[in-house]
Amino acid sequence: MTATRIATTGRAAPAPPSIAGRARLAAVRLISAAVLVWALLAGLGYLLTRQVEHTAFVRWDLSVDRWFVGRRTRSWNTVTQVGSYLAETVTVITVGVIVCFALRVILGRWRESVFVAIALIGEVTIFGCTTLVISRARPDVAHLDPAPPTSSFPSGHTAAAVTLYGGIAIVIWVASRQVWLRALAVVLAVVVPIAVGFSRLYRGMHFPTDVLGGVLLGVLWLSATAFVLLRDPP
Repeated sequence: MTATRIATTGRAAPAPPSIAGRARLAAVRLISAAVLVWALLAGLGYLLTRQVEHTAFVRWDLSVDRWFVGRRTRSWNTVTQVGSYLAETVTVITVGVIVCFALRVILGRWRESVFVAIALIGEVTIFGCTTLVISRARPDVAHLDPAPPTSSFPSGHTAAAVTLYGGIAIVIWVASRQVWLRALAVVLAVVVPIAVGFSRLYRGMHFPTDVLGGVLLGVLWLSATAFVLLRDPP
């Protein structure tokens, strides 16, 4: 069929793009997606800190944290400490590195490893750029953890949990046909971010809208990264 087409048109079919060309195209798409996600989060952060700062909505936002403070117990303090640690920086870096190398060894290629790495690096970058333009104080309640210098919006722990555990679930869903493994990955991708978000609220480190902002960051960026890097056959 190719020979017939060449004879008919008088020229060969265009060659597929090189690896370097595909990498440049992927980079342009990912950078564009990152800028859009950042702009959306910055806009939402501006609304929370400038437009609705003294409204009933923000008072409700704080009331949720105060509700948790009034119901703290020693047992739940310990449980939420573990839940929060699931998305601490050291945990995310350690798990991310192990997953990247494990995927390279098991699958014999770098594509899935690159996907996880770029997803995590992009999430941290978007989060950091958002906190540069949005300065939201932590909830005015007793904190159970040291407050980092970054803005309360969005929740970096929640965004990291969605990106890391959601990214692992996407890779398993794409690369494996084992039903039980897929189901386990999906449960992990849902349960862990919920546990992390709940823990950050309970421990007084974030408003509910901060947690929702973290979920939005993780879901949007992870979806964009998967669309760009995983939609074509390896």
